[in-house]
Amino acid sequence: MTKCGQQPDPTCAASAAETAAVGGETAAAGDSVILAVETSCDETSVAIVKNGRQILANLVSSQIETHRKFGGVVPEIASRKHVESITMLMEEAVRSAGLSLQDITAVAVTQGPGLVGSLLVGVVAAKSLALALDVPLIGTHHIAGHIYANRLVEEMVYPAMALVVSGGHTELVLLEREGVFRVIGRTRDDAVGEAYDKVARALQFPYPGGPHIDRLAQEADEAIELPRAWLEPDSYDFSFSGLKSAVLAAINQAKMRGEAPMRAALARGFQESVIDVLTTKALRAAGEYGARQLLLCGGVAANAGLRAALAERCAEAGLPLLVPPLSLCTDNAAMIAAAAELKWRRAEWTPLDMKADPLLSLEAWSVKDEAAAAKR
Repeated sequence: MTKCGQQPDPTCAASAAETAAVGGETAAAGDSVILAVETSCDETSVAIVKNGRQILANLVSSQIETHRKFGGVVPEIASRKHVESITMLMEEAVRSAGLSLQDITAVAVTQGPGLVGSLLVGVVAAKSLALALDVPLIGTHHIAGHIYANRLVEEMVYPAMALVVSGGHTELVLLEREGVFRVIGRTRDDAVGEAYDKVARALQFPYPGGPHIDRLAQEADEAIELPRAWLEPDSYDFSFSGLKSAVLAAINQAKMRGEAPMRAALARGFQESVIDVLTTKALRAAGEYGARQLLLCGGVAANAGLRAALAERCAEAGLPLLVPPLSLCTDNAAMIAAAAELKWRRAEWTPLDMKADPLLSLEAWSVKDEAAAAKR
């Protein structure tokens, strides 16, 4: 089984307000209308986004109920579910956007990172559609999508610092300019969403466990003090395996004493430790690198405790904070279209022999041609 982090609630689509504001428009000369596909883990999603900002459709089919009984994502099952859903979602996205296939100017798809079987389903579907429509294909980085989900709701300014928190990734990413990524810190062991899920399982919460810990932590009257892994003084890396082990040890000690674990106090102590490390390192990195904005992104960005703490600390520091709405925090194809538009404007297409890459480098995916973007 593989963990992919906190997941959205049931199968969902873009809100009526999002779609009504822009739906039915046909691409004008020079506009981009990108159909994007996201299948990196256990969410099948297809979206259509105009000019990298306007969501015409954003459909997500969730597999949570399928994987819940296994306590996590089973890659083979996830791949089969993507196959069952992808064609229907493509057809429905075009229909709900009020467009025809001839209005599509490019097809984007998550090339990586992610589960290789899941990625392959999306890549094959996107390549086939791009070939049939004779439009460019844009292979897109999953984390670039999470970062540029912010651009779907607000303008981004540079340099910016992104705190990426999900089931598979915990990174601090510097954006010195648009579409150019530099990873300055990453987890050395468990990603934060993975740690949430493992602790939740130990506390006997159902999958996905992150929302349960978040909710219980906010209800708790007290917290059990747990360690914080600060690592070296100048490091922006993260480590959550020791914290996870401390929670497991506290649970086992309670059982040995014949006592029930203090679930609420442990949940609050765990969440406070995670939030303290994430917010402190993010604010320090933003200050050191002169960031004009801090971006919170990834599935764990849906965590209410983290959102509130980061908002408070950014307000104290006078640093603007961008956080996507909950519907754009978890995996969705609109964010992939938003990131792909960076490549569209620079005519940086992907060859049709593109392969899914479960270890795709974010820095290597950065845009290449600033001059081309200025001319378009």
